[in-house]
Amino acid sequence: QVQLVESGGGLVQPGGSLRLSCAASGRTFSTATMGWFRQALGKARDFVARIGWTWPYTGGVPYYVDSVKGRFTISRDNARNTVYLQMNSLKPEDTAVYYCAATTTGGGSSWYDYNYWGQGTQVTVSS
Repeated sequence: QVQLVESGGGLVQPGGSLRLSCAASGRTFSTATMGWFRQALGKARDFVARIGWTWPYTGGVPYYVDSVKGRFTISRDNARNTVYLQMNSLKPEDTAVYYCAATTTGGGSSWYDYNYWGQGTQVTVSS
């Protein structure tokens, strides 16, 4: 069992930056991969980024959806049981509820690869 709590969402102007945090608790030692997904109003839940959490998955490099490459950075701090999503050069199309997710089996880019989910945090990019 893993519990995830997102924070850091809010309203930001286009071109601005925001950092999301996902605090994990429970059996994090069994977690293979942590990921970020987002869901805009009326849209499906889409993959954003993922990163390995425990060995050997930490040997892999972070992976991003094409639309955020060069703008978003996923990182981890295992000592704090936290994964981050640094979002720069934000665009209105980035507006969505962002969800943190974890998998114990090694996650890919599909939502059904993940076992645990946070409650979501709203990110709104608007002038």
